[in-house]
Amino acid sequence: MAKGCRSFPLIILLVRVKGGLSSRRPRNKNPFTPRPNGFFSPLRRRRRSLVRCAAVLAKMAVPLLTTKIVKKRTKHFKRAHSDRYIGLKPSWRRPKGIDSRVRRKFKGCTLMPNIGYGSDKKTRHYLPNKFKKFVVHNVSELELLMMHNRIYCAEIAHNVSTQKRKTIVERAAQLDIVVTNKLARLRSQEDE
Repeated sequence: MAKGCRSFPLIILLVRVKGGLSSRRPRNKNPFTPRPNGFFSPLRRRRRSLVRCAAVLAKMAVPLLTTKIVKKRTKHFKRAHSDRYIGLKPSWRRPKGIDSRVRRKFKGCTLMPNIGYGSDKKTRHYLPNKFKKFVVHNVSELELLMMHNRIYCAEIAHNVSTQKRKTIVERAAQLDIVVTNKLARLRSQEDE
């Protein structure tokens, strides 16, 4: 995404614009006219950033998935009594005690994971950007995605060097493949 792209609903932004102006100064009726100090109103800046976002998105591959991704539950299932004892870590373990309230599913107790929390088969394993993730170690693995660039996006593996990362990112741009972590190690190297 381009710098300054935010997914604020326009209504919230309008409320912020109204609340941000002081009551002493007369309000400007048209938000798209420049203010006396030469700056444009937040609404105009918002419109510019949306245009910039649209320009960036026009260059990238468009995901094939159009269905909305719905998660039935986004919280982690915590292990029963993990908040009570230091020895019990929060990673889920099924309770097996004969008197366990959690296992017997009493009202108000810790919820247990079950098959009903599973995602829709059409949207399972999709990232929020509506692509599936494919981990890439080199350019030849990236070229497997050539015909599937609207379903899969590439993610460069953590142990790939900066030099190889650059070649992978350049080739991905040629093949029109989305790379989720294309700036990962390049930024830290440029700083040094």
